[in-house]
Amino acid sequence: MKAIELVNQFEKFAPKNIAVDGDPIGLQIGNLDQDVSKVLVTLDVRPEVVKEAIDKGCNMIFSHHPLMFRPAKNLDLSNPQNKMYADIIKHDIVVYSAHTNLDNAEGGMNDWLAEAMDLRNVEGLVDQGEYLGHEYYMGRIGELKEATTVLDFAKKCKEYFNVDGLRLVSHELDHPVKRVAVLGGDGGKFYSIAKQKKADVYVTGDVYYHVGHDMIANHMSVVDPGHHIESICKPYLAEMFKEWAKEFDWSVDVIESNINTDPYLFI
Repeated sequence: MKAIELVNQFEKFAPKNIAVDGDPIGLQIGNLDQDVSKVLVTLDVRPEVVKEAIDKGCNMIFSHHPLMFRPAKNLDLSNPQNKMYADIIKHDIVVYSAHTNLDNAEGGMNDWLAEAMDLRNVEGLVDQGEYLGHEYYMGRIGELKEATTVLDFAKKCKEYFNVDGLRLVSHELDHPVKRVAVLGGDGGKFYSIAKQKKADVYVTGDVYYHVGHDMIANHMSVVDPGHHIESICKPYLAEMFKEWAKEFDWSVDVIESNINTDPYLFI
């Protein structure tokens, strides 16, 4: 199978046009005309992940976060990031990244996060406009099967997203929760939309200190389980690619990365 075959099929599911402007998605390194026999699916491309790909004989890495979000200013190989680029090129590995187009896709990242919480009556959160006659949204909002409280919901999120700890932004721990908004990644700036759409609590990552103050002042309880919960994409993408391989008779293996790329530890 050529890398372009997987990419073309994926971009029907999550078109490039629905990504946020300026998001450096798509081919990061390599040649899409290259033959690919084994694909590694990962959240992040880090040196440990590249080593894993090399050790396991993968000649394509499919990531959520763009490898070159902050492009190199030189090719000094004493820099670990640059050394990683060199290793990728040396071993003829194709790297492709799907970021906000995967976030916004119907049946994509934010639907998977909503599914992890078993939300019902799920709708889009932040309108991203129309493409080919279809409205796309970043984030989702839906309802829990049973009402709970802010504190109990936050505790439950540790189970939903398999995290050892999280941050809870709230002065209303006993406030009832039924309607939940979620936006994977760095979504703090959208809390006002969650409030407008009558969410009782908002789940997102990377909440900044002063934004947290604003959330509390506006009576918007927020659960921040971290950015790494987006690693939920790995099994979903791997299964999707395997199904396509069967459907289109591609001769390719697909595996999930076993590397935990979360930089944070809870102690």
